[in-house]
Amino acid sequence: MTSLFPWRLAASLRFVANFPRRVAARRFFRRINRAKNAGVVLGLGGVLDNRRLVHGGAVKLLHLQEAFPCSGEEFNLLYLVSSSQPDFAVDLAKACRRKEIPLVWNQNGVGYPAWAGAASERHNAAMRKMRSMASYVVYQSRFCRESAERFLGPEETPGEVLFNPVNLQRFQPAEKTLPPGPLRLLAMGTQNYSERLFSVLECVKCLREGGVDALLTVAGPLIWKDANQDVAERIDLLGLRDAVTLLPPFTQQEAPDIYRAHHLLLHPKYLDPCPTVVAEAMACGLPVAGSGSGGVIEMTDSVCAELVNLPQVWDQLLTPSGEELAAAVTRLWARHAEAGRAARRRAEELFDATRWVQRHREIFSSVLR
Repeated sequence: MTSLFPWRLAASLRFVANFPRRVAARRFFRRINRAKNAGVVLGLGGVLDNRRLVHGGAVKLLHLQEAFPCSGEEFNLLYLVSSSQPDFAVDLAKACRRKEIPLVWNQNGVGYPAWAGAASERHNAAMRKMRSMASYVVYQSRFCRESAERFLGPEETPGEVLFNPVNLQRFQPAEKTLPPGPLRLLAMGTQNYSERLFSVLECVKCLREGGVDALLTVAGPLIWKDANQDVAERIDLLGLRDAVTLLPPFTQQEAPDIYRAHHLLLHPKYLDPCPTVVAEAMACGLPVAGSGSGGVIEMTDSVCAELVNLPQVWDQLLTPSGEELAAAVTRLWARHAEAGRAARRRAEELFDATRWVQRHREIFSSVLR
């Protein structure tokens, strides 16, 4: 009981601090009505409202927003993503259930000790509740489904695995092949812990010491405490100031050109459930070197990727060493053209947004029947 006390105390303090906003949100939720349209009208919980830089779990909502009518107050189906929930999502889902508006829940990763520490159950309790209220659950990978069963518990709600979608017309290989040198490496997306990025920097150092003219671009935010200072110091320590470019957060419109300006994607993040950046990179013809863990194992194959095998544990974040990543890059670079073609083929097989939307259309029809 005492081990739960800090979590409960923190939850109580958050409840008090958020009380005015919660009251305002519930007042808004009372205005929600079920749309009378015969077809699907989606509610997305306001996740895409007033956001220029849509990233992470919210990206897939753009495909739904383009394919279906959407409304903030009058809709007949609520669609929410576990990794991009609106504020007070449970209250929203309860309000919708009272109006007989079903929920389709998209389940990404869960809270576990190495990532969320003492806050794991806070993350999982909300997801457990949302999943239990859903009429259908879309899991972003088999890994997502297995982790949910482990940390959220068994669930009888019907569901299936659908990898995150990519617009294959927007994300496609460059018309002109990049020059063979220098080797241009890309680390894309939110860098949420230092070891993930430091291993990439060490990889570049190893490659350059081995005679490979390698350059690295890091695109996206660095979000751990003192990250910018830590990264600048590590770059100087490794003597990589002229070899590393740091780019700010990017839009979906900017992303394809960033991918196409590089040869390979480096993705050493541990237990990544279903990284959109990996799917987008593959669609642009970039092979992947990274962590052999989480959903990346399902998303790639041995032709388009070189993954460093890691055991699955939940109490620590395991990161490939710079030497292991460099060895993976070297193997991929030796067959880069073949690996790039294989990456695009696999993206066409697994991540096509058109098929993803069509399957959602079928799911929505069955839920609303």
